[in-house]
Amino acid sequence: MTAPEKVPHIYLVAGEESGDRLGAALIGALKRATGGKVRFSGIGGTHMAAEGVPSLFPLGDLAIIGFAAIVASLPKILARIREAADAVIAAKPDLLVIIDSPEFTHRVARRVRAKAPHIPIVDYVCPSVWAWRPGRARAMRAYVDRVLALLPFEPATMQRLGGPKTVFVGHPLSERASRLRPSAEEAERRQSEPPLILAMPGSRSGEVRRMAPVFGQALGLLAKRHGPLEIVVPAVPRLVETVRAAVAAWPVSARLVVDPADKDAAFRGARAALTKSGTSTLELAVSGIPMVAAYQVPLVEEVAARLLIKVESVVLSNLVVGENVVPELLQRACTPESLAGALLPLLADTPERRRQVEGFARLDAIMEIGRAAPSERAATEVLACLGALTTENVIE
Repeated sequence: MTAPEKVPHIYLVAGEESGDRLGAALIGALKRATGGKVRFSGIGGTHMAAEGVPSLFPLGDLAIIGFAAIVASLPKILARIREAADAVIAAKPDLLVIIDSPEFTHRVARRVRAKAPHIPIVDYVCPSVWAWRPGRARAMRAYVDRVLALLPFEPATMQRLGGPKTVFVGHPLSERASRLRPSAEEAERRQSEPPLILAMPGSRSGEVRRMAPVFGQALGLLAKRHGPLEIVVPAVPRLVETVRAAVAAWPVSARLVVDPADKDAAFRGARAALTKSGTSTLELAVSGIPMVAAYQVPLVEEVAARLLIKVESVVLSNLVVGENVVPELLQRACTPESLAGALLPLLADTPERRRQVEGFARLDAIMEIGRAAPSERAATEVLACLGALTTENVIE
């Protein structure tokens, strides 16, 4: 009598909504790759739950931004770290996948490695060691066996810094490229009047409260200098009321879009964008939309950032393109006048606009857009790691 086939058990730990989406896509890809012969446990959100993986606790407990907020919530965060690590150890999975949110997930991984060193650990999303705290790369070798990178320059950076083996699997935006890019008819809309401007003040309530007022004033000045504008503000569902209240105070009218299809349509028709610095800059670049990136943080965070950040640009699209094509207006440079002044030339066929468009045209080759879906490539790497690491249990 043959023994029943062993079904591998994978535990996934995400720390915020973006990681939840990555985890859900990875779960789906792993199910397809194994014909469903895999089981999961984890910590995530609604997307992972929809794939049949309920969370140990709500992700909202970890949705904290800013040094002051983190300090105030530290007891709860530490308790959740202990709870998560204990749950992983008790589950005895064949593999642990930690997803982004390194301040949370890496602490979980370190506790798991200390108490259950036989459990292989894969880190899905390379920490920003290329931007700040590069020493983390080498330290990760003690508790991470493989890193799955979203950005093409990260494997070489991790190797240079002495980090764990790192493989580029692609950014999830690659899978959305066709939905973000205009058809011939929509491309004409990008050139018609009034120009459609995307305003993206942030995906967290604190960001919206800081950035929305200056964005509104900048767009008011832009309207005075250019003439009528159609302004669209994409909003995540949980922040609709926060964004609506902020936009209501603007000197120009703006339309909120929440449904993903409406958001994609706005991207396909937009001529330019004003966005807070972050992943949104890469989303706009993939869509081919010239932009101005801006950000403001409290003074204490600015001082810490200036001491820690080691890159010439904090704009993700600039880092991926390899050239500072997107203007970044940070802290005291982030004023309504400077934002409006930087946006104005992007509304016409100017050298400023052409420079960004030409830079973004290189992204397909740089990000390997059009090849295998990142979630599928990530699943392939996870399964390869599962086989190699559970038998060898080595860190390269």
